[in-house]
This record gives sequence, C-alpha cells and structure tokens, in this order.
Amino acid sequence: MDTNTLHELARALLAGELQAEAFLQKLAPSGIGDTGDAQVDLDRSRRCGFPEVVFGQGKSIEAIERIFHKLLECGTDVFATRISEQQAKHLTTAFPQGQYNRVARTFRVPMDGVARIGGRVTLVTAGTSDLPVAEEARETLLWTGADVRMVQDVGVAGPHRLRAHLAELAGADAVVVVAGMEGALPSVVGGYVDCPVVAVPTSVGYGASFGGLAALLGMLNSCASNVTVVNIDAGFKAGYVAGLIARRASMARLAGGKDQRQ
Repeated sequence: MDTNTLHELARALLAGELQAEAFLQKLAPSGIGDTGDAQVDLDRSRRCGFPEVVFGQGKSIEAIERIFHKLLECGTDVFATRISEQQAKHLTTAFPQGQYNRVARTFRVPMDGVARIGGRVTLVTAGTSDLPVAEEARETLLWTGADVRMVQDVGVAGPHRLRAHLAELAGADAVVVVAGMEGALPSVVGGYVDCPVVAVPTSVGYGASFGGLAALLGMLNSCASNVTVVNIDAGFKAGYVAGLIARRASMARLAGGKDQRQ
C-alpha cells in the first residue's frame, strides 16, 4: 500500500468516516502476489503450515524467476520441484545462494533467520533405483525443517537388511518408504513402527509393474494399518505430509516442555 493511500485511510479513521474494522480490513494484505503469469499464494504458510511450493515442470525460466523473487520479498524460503538442469543453470546464476539437487530435481533458496519446528522423519528406500524419488522426499523434508535419517537399499529381496536398521526407525515421528516393483516394503516397515508410514510407489520395475501401478495397488492393499499412500513417484507429496506430521509431533513435545527424541 502506498503512503498516500495509507494517509487517506488514517485521516478517514480519525474523522470518523471509516470504522475501525473496515480500516483494519483495508490494511490487511491480500495474500496474493501477482507476477503477471502466476498468482502466488503468500498466505499459505499461515493457513497450511508451510509456504507455497513451485512446480517447475512446464514453466518458463522467466516465470520461475519472478515467482522466486516474489516469495523472497515476503521473507519466504523458496522451494521448487521438477526443475530441469537447463532451468537450474539459469536459476543458480540468478540466485547464487540457491541449492540444486540434480538427482531430486529440486531447487531451494534458503532465507537466513527462518527457523522451523521440524520433528524427525526416517526415509527408507527399497533399492538404489528409487533414489531420485527418495531424494525429492528428502529435500522436501529438509525444507520443512525436519531432521531426516536415511536407510537405503533394504528391499524385501533381502529382508535381513531392514532388521539391521530397526534402531534408526525407532522414535521417528513418521517414516517415508519409497519402493517400486511390487511395492511390498511399506507393509513390512509398518509392522515394526508405532508411527504413520507414508508409502511412495515408484515407476521402477519391468512390464507388469505398469509404470508403478502394481506398486501403488500393492501399497493401497497393505495389511499394515499405519500405512497411507501417495501418488506414483510423488516424493514431494510424501515429504510434505510426513513433514506436517513431524511438525505437529514436535510442537506437541515443545508445548509439553520436553523433547523425547533420541
């Protein structure tokens, strides 16, 4: 709001021409940042816990840059997913403080002094082929402020590998499990932990996996009661949901005056 408009509103309030409620309503920000080709939701952090995230696929580099500037102007940590190497090359020049994860295809521009209540999440992968999706989930969790622990390559073809890492699952506020093929690993993990398990089916597998559909259906049919499922290759969605769960758990511990994480 420009100075002249603010002075006029103040004059109308003092003169009795404007009620206090109307004055405050006019002062309240719209919560929308218009960049010309995007309407950036600047109020999402207050409503939903975390700021708006930029989906880079299909957007021009110029459009992404304008959105980044708008978020940074409002003191918001920038996080973007599905960023190509070509996009990242330009963004790294425009935002030298930015961090590009080539495997995850994510780009983050952290703001100094922005602190988040995180909680703890353990991220489990069935195989190394699932790593790109797992890395997207990990970058999302880091953006939410979560303390992330990784357990990699512990698929059901060698079940003893998971048992060797059970201590790293204990005490987590949420567990994210990334698996392709038949998608059996989340059910196994669910039988070992007392927290929500967010399962991510990946498109890894041979023909009958139908691009991740077999893993998706297997996870939806999980016998473990604490398993919930996101879309195929949706590492971001899993990280976001697990981040919300961990954030609530951490806030509850802080409200109780203690943090029992080990």
